[in-house]
Amino acid sequence: MAFLKAIWRFMMGVKDVLVLCFLLLFFIGLYGILSISGGERPMQVSEGALLLDLDGSIVEQPRKVDPLSLLIGTEAPMQEYRLRDIITALEAARSDPKIKVVVLDLNGFTGGGQVALTRIGKALDGLRAAKKPVLAYATAYQDDGYQLAAHAGEVWLNPLGAVALTGPGGNQLYYKGLIDRLGITAHIFRVGTYKSAVEPYLRSDQSPEAKADMQALADHLWQNWIADVKKARPQAQIIPYSSQPVAAAEAAQGNLGNAAISAKLVDKLGDAQSFAARVAELAGAAPQNSPHPYAAIDLATYALTKQPANVGQIGVVTVAGEIIDGEAGPGTAAGESIAKQIEEALASGKLKALVVRVDSPGGSVLASERIRIAIAAARQQKLPVVVSMGNIAASGGYWISTAADRIYADPSTITGSIGVFAVVPSFEGMLAKIGVTSDGVRTTPLSGEPDIVGGFSPEFSRITQLGVEDIYRRFLGLVAAARKISPEKLDGIAEGRLWDGGTARQLGLIDGYGGLEEAIAEAAKLAKIAPADARPFYIDPKTDAFTQFVEQMVSGEAQAHARVGGSDLAALQSARQQALFIRALDDAQRLATGGSIQARCLECASFLPGTQPSQKSISIMEKLLFWQM
Repeated sequence: MAFLKAIWRFMMGVKDVLVLCFLLLFFIGLYGILSISGGERPMQVSEGALLLDLDGSIVEQPRKVDPLSLLIGTEAPMQEYRLRDIITALEAARSDPKIKVVVLDLNGFTGGGQVALTRIGKALDGLRAAKKPVLAYATAYQDDGYQLAAHAGEVWLNPLGAVALTGPGGNQLYYKGLIDRLGITAHIFRVGTYKSAVEPYLRSDQSPEAKADMQALADHLWQNWIADVKKARPQAQIIPYSSQPVAAAEAAQGNLGNAAISAKLVDKLGDAQSFAARVAELAGAAPQNSPHPYAAIDLATYALTKQPANVGQIGVVTVAGEIIDGEAGPGTAAGESIAKQIEEALASGKLKALVVRVDSPGGSVLASERIRIAIAAARQQKLPVVVSMGNIAASGGYWISTAADRIYADPSTITGSIGVFAVVPSFEGMLAKIGVTSDGVRTTPLSGEPDIVGGFSPEFSRITQLGVEDIYRRFLGLVAAARKISPEKLDGIAEGRLWDGGTARQLGLIDGYGGLEEAIAEAAKLAKIAPADARPFYIDPKTDAFTQFVEQMVSGEAQAHARVGGSDLAALQSARQQALFIRALDDAQRLATGGSIQARCLECASFLPGTQPSQKSISIMEKLLFWQM
């Protein structure tokens, strides 16, 4: 029998190899055909404009894209640009004589979060201080796009475009009415007056506590945004323009481009051709067969050539996206995957310190604890650990941060949300509407529980609530021990409340302000490494060669022309509404399928660019079919 099993495994292995070889040959042939049909490939330029054509969002860690979806999909996936790559390129361009000008094409930009954009703005300021021209162009600027553009020396706007400064905030979606109408019972187990993550399933509107919490956070973020933009562009009349938008539009008789000029938000009105001609004056003419009307150097290519060797002694691991159980690719914080990355790096014996970059709204408590234990193992090996918070490090993101010696954040970082919850649905009401009931026998009070068909027993509900309360006490214990905060003080700042980085520092939840570079410097100091010798070693997830090949093939000329839809203000607003619709379907599916106990900041999604789909997200069509079944 063992021999037959070995033969079977061998045959399956041969089959897999043959299938992989066939697919590889097929895609190589397809790539060759596309290359021939596309004519002569564009000539690569060695000097000119560094082009940041940001057709998508800026993230800490781009998500892994399924190669099959890339190849058979009818639309190119939304691009994600790694913050680290952009900073590397901009800082290298500062002293590179071959870079004549830096161009920000923000027509398809969907955002990046205030912390990331503030860091990029600092790099753009460094370029301008080095006398490198920085130009920005868009048909419509919204908050994130304008925060970047404000750091440019020349801000261009399409004459038919607009600048729409809305500030953080907006409506949340609430599903209580839909739940009641469908007959679904949402069993809510939570701790914390301000733990509003479950309110969409519990209420038809926002509670006064949650509203006060969110208003205070939004006000702080808006003040930080205004301060950053005003420092970069002092002449911009931000406050009157944003506080009285109708008056600004009426004064310009509806010409929103002129309204932006009058408020000194932009420098010039011009179409894409006029802007390209201006860039060509600075960068030089484009070579033959170039896809650009001026000499342009691609961001990805340039960042790759300027990336330093990854041979440092300060490990840097990224925890980005929703924290989930099990394993997953980049862009999703899978507990098992990240813990293994840390453990393998520690086992090498080459690290002298560890920096954890957190950009996550939290998620599964079990996965958060798995990551925290892996981080704590570094401290057990006498390695200093420093956490660097990005745009958001809330709930589970803060849970894992408690394992650090030091925590650094930005004033606009969203953190806190120290609370836990669980949502488990049952469908007895829905089934009763179609005449289906349930009955049975029990041998213990928990037989058949959780009973999603007949409803939960009081015993199950009580035990689950006690479990949630116990995990909340554990959360408080971790925070109290790590931050040396008394239980009385902690009780006033926990309960799921959200804080901006500035307030979090006053409350003792973080140690100081700073980004990833400052965290690496602090880790080097704690490890007694001379600043000149401190080098990061990025503990990045590995991508298989086949996926890399497909991504490179698809990300060439095909994606260069993949932008669909308009780029004016109406198109951007439409895209935002579509993102809201997708989020509503995600939330509804989350309720229907249930889940583990969560330390997750669901309301944080309103402060982040685009949608934040989980690893298990499915397409819109699949979601609609799901709800029709």
